[in-house]
Amino acid sequence: MSEKKNQNIVAIITMIFLFGMVGFVTNLAAPVANIWKNQPGINGSNALGMMGNMMNFLAYLFMGIPAGKMLYKNGSKKTILIAITVGFLGVFVQYLSGVIGVNPANTGIPASYFVYLLGAFISGFSVCMLNTVVNPMLTLLGGDSKRGNQFVQIGGTFNSLMGTLTPMLVGALIGTITPATAFKDINLVLYIAMAVFVLAFVVINFLTLVDPDTAATTDDKDVPNPWKYRHFIMGVFAIFCYVGVEVGTPGTLNLYLSDATAKGGGLSGNAAAIAGFCAGSYWFLMLIGRFASSLISGKVSSRVQLAVTSGVTLLLVLCAIFSSKETLVSMPVFNGHGFGMETVPVAALLLVLVGLCTSVMWGCIFNLAVEGLGKATALASGIFMTMVVGGGILPLIQNFIADKATYMTSYWLVIAGFGYIFFYALVGSKPKNK
Repeated sequence: MSEKKNQNIVAIITMIFLFGMVGFVTNLAAPVANIWKNQPGINGSNALGMMGNMMNFLAYLFMGIPAGKMLYKNGSKKTILIAITVGFLGVFVQYLSGVIGVNPANTGIPASYFVYLLGAFISGFSVCMLNTVVNPMLTLLGGDSKRGNQFVQIGGTFNSLMGTLTPMLVGALIGTITPATAFKDINLVLYIAMAVFVLAFVVINFLTLVDPDTAATTDDKDVPNPWKYRHFIMGVFAIFCYVGVEVGTPGTLNLYLSDATAKGGGLSGNAAAIAGFCAGSYWFLMLIGRFASSLISGKVSSRVQLAVTSGVTLLLVLCAIFSSKETLVSMPVFNGHGFGMETVPVAALLLVLVGLCTSVMWGCIFNLAVEGLGKATALASGIFMTMVVGGGILPLIQNFIADKATYMTSYWLVIAGFGYIFFYALVGSKPKNK
């Protein structure tokens, strides 16, 4: 009994570490959009700038279900090692996009851009596989609904820590964006990512991971069909909406504050650095929220947490949309030279506060949607990973709206997403067979 407990502890720590790797790689695409949108041939398009984010999440659409089957048949350790190898390859291809050169004729989209998109797509396969392993492992290792959600929230805390550091580091390395700013300027971030993947592969290769009883088997006949559960089906769409608005809120905020035109936030000086740290503050608040949730999730149900946070989020985003750009507040950020108080539109502060609410939503939605699925949990996790493609589709649509209208107008799409999540918390998450 003691040996099994020790094995579970090792597995829990490993899953939490991998959760952090997911955050590091995933949150690289949004701040990098500031570089690509200003490259010759792309001409300031927010939508094209966010295509790397789109490619990263598009991989979930293709890999989600196969990743669930891979976990189901091969177990956690083999799936993790494959995911880490693919992740290293994806980051390396992105690195190559900064090496192959620029577009000297300044005509058309540069070839390096397409290499970068390929690298982002490959990286998406990796984080999809890692996510497929991490969530069911932490949920099942918890032993019950509330305890499982608590472990997911702890893992999410470490995920948010990495998500906080990534846009901050990218923003600090970029500083002020000029036509000469290139992808290779953030090579330090890529070196760190590749080193982490190598270290993780070595460490995990020597670990013994024991899959939960419901995770690894080769007999498909005994596995119930998760699609027969209404709360699971509605939860799948809730995950699609959640990841889309979770990524789109800070990603579009970063572009808004970095924009030096009249549409932008009106920042002066090192706008990209300030914008990166504002976006990083969003992920930092997610860290705080997930840590707090990990302390209370053993006592407060996932349904209550999701209903309260989605309701508050709707109010925050609505206030941001109707706020005036001339209404300013001070926020502590890194301005390119050091830390200090910088003046930003009040909408920036309101949207950063959204991170405190979105922090608990992933774990709550996942926990509610897989309730009662038993042996189908691993396969259900793969289906969930497919719908994470929302993190690419919705931000792309949001920034297309921003290109055609205004940045704040694009946040009505975010309102729609959080509105559905609020509905799911109150009605759709109640278990009922289809």
